[in-house]
Amino acid sequence: MSERNNVVKSSGNPLTLVGNEVKVGDTAPDFTVLNESLSPVKLSDFKGKTVIITSVPSIETKTCDLETKRFNQEAGNLGDDVVILTISMDLPFAQARWCGAAGVENLKMLSDFRDREFGQNYGVRIKELGLLARTIFIVDKDGKVQYIQYVEETSVEPNYDEVLDATRKLLG
Repeated sequence: MSERNNVVKSSGNPLTLVGNEVKVGDTAPDFTVLNESLSPVKLSDFKGKTVIITSVPSIETKTCDLETKRFNQEAGNLGDDVVILTISMDLPFAQARWCGAAGVENLKMLSDFRDREFGQNYGVRIKELGLLARTIFIVDKDGKVQYIQYVEETSVEPNYDEVLDATRKLLG
């Protein structure tokens, strides 16, 4: 199993990412995660759409809360050709409860807790914590990775403008 050190940090302490590193230009690896009803959801379910994949350590933290609410808001402005998937290791029940309380309904909140397939296939599982790193991948309608952002410090929000600009460029 591949490991990469010092890509992300928690409180300034380097962490180890486990799994296959994905690069811009790669065909996006498929994965299976679970939705709120424990039904499987695959990346391939969204073929033909531009997909923004955000991974967060835990929806129960302040930064993940802010990030997910922001992407939920932006999802409403990007149109039907864009899907936003937010993936964490949180249990689907906790995700559903959080989404209901936060009014999040424009993106798909998904869990990698069962198979850890997303974390492995995208190389974003944090070895020391068993959580996912804060990352963003944009996959175009042809299934190619067009953008990647690793947020170096887990407690910091991503660069939203950069993500949105990259998405709009793909939409033409």
